[in-house]
Amino acid sequence: MTTPVEFGIYVPQVAFEWQDVQTRATAAVELGIDSMWFYDHLYSPGLPDLPSFEGWTLASYVLASTRRLRVGHLVLCNNFRHPALLAKMVSTLDVLSAGRVEVGLGSGSVELEHRQAGIEWGSFAARSQRLEESLAVLTSMLAGTETSHVGHNFSVQGLPNLPLPVQEPRPPIHIGGIGRRRTLPLVAKYADVWNVPTYGLGDWEASQRALDDECAKLDRDPSTLRRSHEAVLVLAPDQSSLREALQRAERRYAGRGFGLAEGGYIGTPNAVIDRIGMARDKGISAFIFITHDRAHPRTLELIAEHVIPAFR
Repeated sequence: MTTPVEFGIYVPQVAFEWQDVQTRATAAVELGIDSMWFYDHLYSPGLPDLPSFEGWTLASYVLASTRRLRVGHLVLCNNFRHPALLAKMVSTLDVLSAGRVEVGLGSGSVELEHRQAGIEWGSFAARSQRLEESLAVLTSMLAGTETSHVGHNFSVQGLPNLPLPVQEPRPPIHIGGIGRRRTLPLVAKYADVWNVPTYGLGDWEASQRALDDECAKLDRDPSTLRRSHEAVLVLAPDQSSLREALQRAERRYAGRGFGLAEGGYIGTPNAVIDRIGMARDKGISAFIFITHDRAHPRTLELIAEHVIPAFR
């Protein structure tokens, strides 16, 4: 049986007016794109002088103003919200949106904004421990049980969570990363979806094998864990326009962290379709694209007209 493929767009909300987001969300709904994703920062990293909407509020507004579209973050910063509050936020928004919430959660990625806001940072080991405790609280509360947790970072005692989310067994939890010591064990234990971030695309198959090993340690069937790629997409109708689009992507997404050279999806529709098909055959069932033109409707139309029909 062929694995169903989902398509999402990642829209960094820096320097956007609300109308810019609304235009893209409306186009995504009309064109059959499955999901829309935002970042979770107090300002866009490295661009403090540009406006940037708060991530959870923006996602809530998009869900309220659309139909069908699923909305999430890659990823929410675990340090910004107590996990008990986050669980209540997720449950509430899932009910209000009729079950369209996706939950990406990570340990935090920008130390400077934490220091500026007076939010605890800590070592990667400390943040990973904090993330694991948050995931324990979050998954328990989303399951509807009275939650108790006593840990190094959080203490929760007999906390109820009603109403429950609409989605069963819960809104999907996405954990991104490729770290074998701390991240992949958390993915195997808690995640519904493993997200391969842009910086991990170059050798993602080795990371997938390591993740399957972590699942085996927990006696978890690896097939119960969906897998997604977060990648820069440079899509153009012909070779001539592709050159210009690639140049724009190289300016906008410079640096190894974006994985453009190592794992970007670059080409005309047929080339991108072939690349997606190869990744699908190796276990990837969702593709969350950061487009070269910041999800301009013309590129969304290309995705809808050529790419999506090849996998439906």
